[in-house]
Amino acid sequence: QCEEAAYEERWYPAGKWACVTMGEPMYEQSTSMSFMKLMRYICKENSVGCYLGMTVPVLNEIHLTKEGTELEREVLTAYYLPGEFQQNPPVPMHPEIHITERAPLRVITRVFYGMTTEETILREISLLWELLGPTDTVLRETYIVASYENPSIPQRRNEIWFICRA
Repeated sequence: QCEEAAYEERWYPAGKWACVTMGEPMYEQSTSMSFMKLMRYICKENSVGCYLGMTVPVLNEIHLTKEGTELEREVLTAYYLPGEFQQNPPVPMHPEIHITERAPLRVITRVFYGMTTEETILREISLLWELLGPTDTVLRETYIVASYENPSIPQRRNEIWFICRA
């Protein structure tokens, strides 16, 4: 009998990402507006003028306030460039989109389903801390919410990522 693991550790190689940072009043507004800008880039508003192809997950990097009780307003949303564009990424037409090379990343991750709101994210962070117990191996101020499906899917698959220290 197999039980689903409470969390897992993963390693991601370095790579190029198209990123947008927004600081709207609500997390959902920031991620929605950022993703729409990235979608236009993916679909045609780029220097090669063609559809780049969708990759998953789409990452939303978040930061907690000093008290750790709420999210900072600024959210960075990132789309991984498909393999054929890693060496020479198409230039975004929108000035708020920038291409970033991210270093290799080791994360502790846990799956959750449904909508991603500030409330659900804070709950997932708290649950994963509970499972991990006291540790200094992961960052405490920066987290990543990884989304694997379209936001319109009611029970979409998401993950909370804790970033491991180098």
